[in-house]
Amino acid sequence: MGYKVKKDFLSIMDLQLGDIERVFSRAKAFKNGEKSSALSSKSVVLVFEKASTRTRVSFEVGIARLGGHPVILTPEASQMGRGEPIRDTARILSGYAHAIVMRTFGHSRIKQMAAWADVPVINALTDLLHPCQVLSDCFTLKQRFGELRGRKIAWVGDGNNMANSWINAAFMFGFELWIACPLGFEPKSEILDTAIARGAKVEIVRHPRDAVRDAIAVNTDVWASMGQEQEAISREEKFRGFQVDSRLMAAAAGDAVFMHCLPAHRGQEVSDEVLESPRSIVWEQALNRLYVQMALMELLMQERKR
Repeated sequence: MGYKVKKDFLSIMDLQLGDIERVFSRAKAFKNGEKSSALSSKSVVLVFEKASTRTRVSFEVGIARLGGHPVILTPEASQMGRGEPIRDTARILSGYAHAIVMRTFGHSRIKQMAAWADVPVINALTDLLHPCQVLSDCFTLKQRFGELRGRKIAWVGDGNNMANSWINAAFMFGFELWIACPLGFEPKSEILDTAIARGAKVEIVRHPRDAVRDAIAVNTDVWASMGQEQEAISREEKFRGFQVDSRLMAAAAGDAVFMHCLPAHRGQEVSDEVLESPRSIVWEQALNRLYVQMALMELLMQERKR
């Protein structure tokens, strides 16, 4: 198809620190009103096998702002929903579009898409990782606190795809990550072990106060993610005591912020008081998704030529 380079973004680890600095610089410029035509006359297919609000809208709007055309594929509106192999879909989409954004279940699905596609593939969420969210979250924190190296960031709750992504970010940015989760709900061991072996500072603890003490940011997520709805009642019992409330936030640093990738279940993983407090930056996080993803798509397209 005449492309020189294909770079995928399935994990934050797919970028070099210099790439991330470029993304953050451009995201800041976009946030300040700068425009780009990086996707002019180009189409991006958005494959959404999971429901979405922020991810879908931020990508659609971002593609349009870059001059491109977004095409949405959902299971009920595509042959993938009827069992067409990913490798077949990937090859066809590569002929129609200039990039593929995929939000799916098992991480193996997006790896297959990337393996068979001839265009960049962006991970918009899998059960294993949510790299666009954590990239945007780190951008948000850097705008507020500056250098993250040596700082302490806390995660309270399920060791899910967001916790896994924060572990990768801890390695990339050099901050300390303290994760408080119930026994049996730890992050993916392969990701944790790999990050620690490469020098990441990650601690797993059982008491939320140990995790949040002196942290500049306190993160959490829903206790039952998409696909785990049948476990919701049992999980609520096991996560009792892991709610981020005002008492827990009081143990964090004086200027600490509360973060959540949303949607939030108010009264479960976070109290309504904290979510709506001045320390909550969840709305800023969500808005920054737009600018960071625009910068990421611009970066990936600059690596390629028709």
